[in-house]
Amino acid sequence: MARATRAVVTDDSHFMRSVISDMLEESGVEVVAEARNGREAVSAVREHEPDVVTMDVEMPEMNGIEAVEEIMATTPTPVLMLSAHTDENADVTFEALEKGAVDFFTKPGGEVSMEMSRLEDQLVEMVQSVAEVDVSVGPGTDATTPQEAYTEAVEAAETATAGSATGADSGTVAEPAAYVDNPTLLLGSSTGGPTVVERIMAELPLEADLRVLIVQHMPDGFTGRFAKRLDSRSDYDVAEATDGARIGGGEALVAAGGKHMEVSNYARGRLRVALTEAPPENSVRPAVDVTMRTAADCITDPMVAVILTGMGTDGADGVRAVARAGGRVIAQNEASSAVYGMPKRAVETGVVDDELALESITDAVLDALTEA
Repeated sequence: MARATRAVVTDDSHFMRSVISDMLEESGVEVVAEARNGREAVSAVREHEPDVVTMDVEMPEMNGIEAVEEIMATTPTPVLMLSAHTDENADVTFEALEKGAVDFFTKPGGEVSMEMSRLEDQLVEMVQSVAEVDVSVGPGTDATTPQEAYTEAVEAAETATAGSATGADSGTVAEPAAYVDNPTLLLGSSTGGPTVVERIMAELPLEADLRVLIVQHMPDGFTGRFAKRLDSRSDYDVAEATDGARIGGGEALVAAGGKHMEVSNYARGRLRVALTEAPPENSVRPAVDVTMRTAADCITDPMVAVILTGMGTDGADGVRAVARAGGRVIAQNEASSAVYGMPKRAVETGVVDDELALESITDAVLDALTEA
């Protein structure tokens, strides 16, 4: 019989601690300790060595960001942030992901007990999924914590960009690559995805003139902030998608939380998207499948689809459509994925051309879009 997942629940609200603990316990998750602030959480993790920690953001004495950083430095343990639905908390939540938190869950406003009950299945699924992530090392690196792995990823992207621009490796000016005309890149990710997407976007050269569509499973209120972060870390102009938005080369759109992003039109290297509130697919909205499927239907120029870390099956149907349309399909490999769910399902379709470690994905995308 499998051992129950063991959790530490952290929130400065006694009511929220009780609600969350009851939900987890009723679903077979053993709550080994409750903590009122980050300092108590750090101590509880050290004492109980749980499989997962749920972490509030704003707390007295030590906040969630500080606690995540301390936990990752002393007793690396998967952390699921529980964030209020505000712009300020969106920024702080992304900072927590940089420090090593695996994912986040949006706490509802309004009548909390009723809303939390409605979201119980989603919360439990996320807790159990996050608990399976190995945060003891950074995949494919010498890092000993996710924070170090993230830092290494950013540094590697900056070094690669500088080296390609100056020809630093050979001491000569590098010949610019001859990219195909009007290429499109489709990125799909979920759990563990934000920092992975950030790395890939930071590595993409503007000379490739890509149109980039990004679907990251994320609620409304967070996707706009995510787009701004990508915009500040990339040479590409990145924005949150709006209904009817158009992009051309050197531009990217992030699917808005709570809405599917469909490619509705493509002509002369420019694509247009439509946002819909059609029913969720694969229990999510936005869904990677919707964007990739409609892109495959509309786009007539070269296209690459990449499925990154995440739980669930979203993206599997989408990559089938992209492959049928003649596009190239890449999946992140298990060793470098925080959660090998979406990539695994993509690989099982049989249409994936390359299954690669994170550090090799950008090069593979560019190779696929370079003229022979």
